[in-house]
Amino acid sequence: MDKQTQERIERLEEAVAYLTRTVEDLSGIVARQEGEIARLARHVGMLMEREAEREAEAGTVPLADQRPPHW
Repeated sequence: MDKQTQERIERLEEAVAYLTRTVEDLSGIVARQEGEIARLARHVGMLMEREAEREAEAGTVPLADQRPPHW
């Protein structure tokens, strides 16, 4: 194997190593974001249930079912 081919292989190996590390870093970020999204979705669900209970207790029409004021 000549010197030029060896240098090219080394550059390619470095690029693959860099890309592999980048993919692993991004995978960790995506996994953390997935957990955060799931946590936030649970909180939103709890808030919606709480608001529905509050509206039911007050006997008002849910805000989503009300007509806009310009109608």
